[in-house]
Amino acid sequence: MSEASNTGSHGPLHQFEIQSLIDLPLIGVNKNIDISFTNSSLLMVVAVIAITVFLAGGMRRGALVPSRWQSIAELSYEFVAGTLKDIVEASGRKYFPFVFSLFMFILFCNLLGMFPYSFTVTSHIAVTFALAAVIFVGVTAIGFIKHGFRYFKLFLPAGVPVLLAPVFIPIEIFSYFTRPVSLSIRLAANMMAGHVLLKVIAGFIVAMGIAGVLPLLFTVILVGFEVFVAILQAYIFMVLTCVYLNDAIHLH
Repeated sequence: MSEASNTGSHGPLHQFEIQSLIDLPLIGVNKNIDISFTNSSLLMVVAVIAITVFLAGGMRRGALVPSRWQSIAELSYEFVAGTLKDIVEASGRKYFPFVFSLFMFILFCNLLGMFPYSFTVTSHIAVTFALAAVIFVGVTAIGFIKHGFRYFKLFLPAGVPVLLAPVFIPIEIFSYFTRPVSLSIRLAANMMAGHVLLKVIAGFIVAMGIAGVLPLLFTVILVGFEVFVAILQAYIFMVLTCVYLNDAIHLH
């Protein structure tokens, strides 16, 4: 869970503030555009490094009888591959590298945000919406490349009477274009809400003195629950990505 440098003087939302670490001004460009290296950028870099170390270290030996580290690395690979196969079937195999990278990145960003004095990258809608937008544009492009103008059939479910088309088509179009919004808000809102609750409850531990044992115990339980939510939200993001891929490939 992200913490403020001075927990007594900052509210629960201070942990989500973007802080510039290295100023990188754009020369000759609008000065309102800020590309500084921030705490959010740092945690994303740390997440990528952690993923690389986790996978490269786990598969370094490639032993026939795997170690615990290798087993976890292999299980993460097989878990994503199995999910992709179950939803998109064999035709989705070529998209495995992207789906696996997406899942691992979100998972590690979520989990790294649980460490004290860290920063929860996925609590910011700018980050989650950027990921969702890439998925939305990519899936739409795949659909049109594979099916051409027949991809528009996605907006009229099979078996729907033509007379009901004026009703169903606008609903399906609206649902389609809200995908990146719902996908990004779901992840950001869940991560932010949990961290805010942890921060608020943790503030009662010292203030309540001896009676603070109760909020302390509740905080420990809540931390465990937040770890579960961090994993679950990464899984949900991956599953929905696979569902969108399946729609684009099979027009379901």
